[in-house]
Amino acid sequence: MLFTVAALISIYCAVVLLLFLGQRAMIYPAPKGPAAIPPGFTRVSLDTADGLSLTGAWRAASPGKPTIVFFHGNGDSLPGAAIATQRFAAAGYSVLLADYRGYAGNPGAPDEAGLFADGRAAIAFLQRHGIAPEQLVLMGASLGTGVATRLAAEHAPAALVLVSPFTSLPDAGAAALPLVPVRLLMHDRFDNLGAIPQVHAPVLVLHATDDRIIPFAQGEALAKATPDGKLVRFAGYGHQLQFTTAAQDAVIDWLASLRR
Repeated sequence: MLFTVAALISIYCAVVLLLFLGQRAMIYPAPKGPAAIPPGFTRVSLDTADGLSLTGAWRAASPGKPTIVFFHGNGDSLPGAAIATQRFAAAGYSVLLADYRGYAGNPGAPDEAGLFADGRAAIAFLQRHGIAPEQLVLMGASLGTGVATRLAAEHAPAALVLVSPFTSLPDAGAAALPLVPVRLLMHDRFDNLGAIPQVHAPVLVLHATDDRIIPFAQGEALAKATPDGKLVRFAGYGHQLQFTTAAQDAVIDWLASLRR
């Protein structure tokens, strides 16, 4: 009996150690590249403060509407981001699809500080082209909500849109692995709940009640944490909500309401 218990403890500790050592490979399962530039978009270079040149995709529209900057989820890349924003481009919004270091042929290795630097490079690119932060809608899906929320707290965008967001990366990890001390082990935090009160812009949160990756309650908590937040709930779409027509149309309708 004691041998069995000791063996189980050893196995558990080995699994926890493997999760600790390999956490960034699991958090950032970066697609290998290079990523194809989606039709209708132009390849652009997003230059980071630490000297990296990342590939982005830019689609300009007629003036008069804000520019949407989209930060994709942890396993996605530019072609998927184009699908998640196709209704916005059709509605006349300019769209910048940002990518991350280490993703799809980009140099560097992804981590929290690096992804924040990558997001700032996207905003700097637009500023060089005469588009100020207050003309931007920052939008993130899943992992990308961590980047979008931090940038919205640092700048003053026209709006922030979060699709399937988490309150923090450790919270999301703890929900997925309740038997593992994730909060003690995780290097990268992406503390959305701590950052969102610093966002001085309207906030839209979209979350599916049947999301099995990030619990709906985490999106609900984020919407409640900002005085100008709105939560739209969906059923039946799971974690891939950003790719649906229903979610994209909800964003378009909400942005139109802000302009009335």
